[in-house]
Amino acid sequence: MATEASGAKHAVNGNVLRLPHAPRSAAPAPAPQFDETGVPLRPTRTQRDWLKRGLAQAGGKLPLFTRDGQRISERTIRSCIRQGWAEPWFDNPIKPDWLVCKLTEEGRRVLADN
Repeated sequence: MATEASGAKHAVNGNVLRLPHAPRSAAPAPAPQFDETGVPLRPTRTQRDWLKRGLAQAGGKLPLFTRDGQRISERTIRSCIRQGWAEPWFDNPIKPDWLVCKLTEEGRRVLADN
């Protein structure tokens, strides 16, 4: 069964309404560059998007969740910490497994350079 709203077709399967995907941008994301030891010289798009959100927050606090409500990947967080772009800020006693971080001066610099 298919429904039509605003000229777009949507597939309906049982109780699930499947919406068409938004078109992806034509230009692929630039590949990260690495130094001679394999360390990235600049953040990936995902890392940069996360780090940028700290620019508008008091103390450079970085979000725990994406704008869509999903938890930020621990891999992204730990990678940014290893690069020196973010640092752990404090332990969360209510959720000890959550890594609360803030943007570092190096993180601000790398964002300004890109």
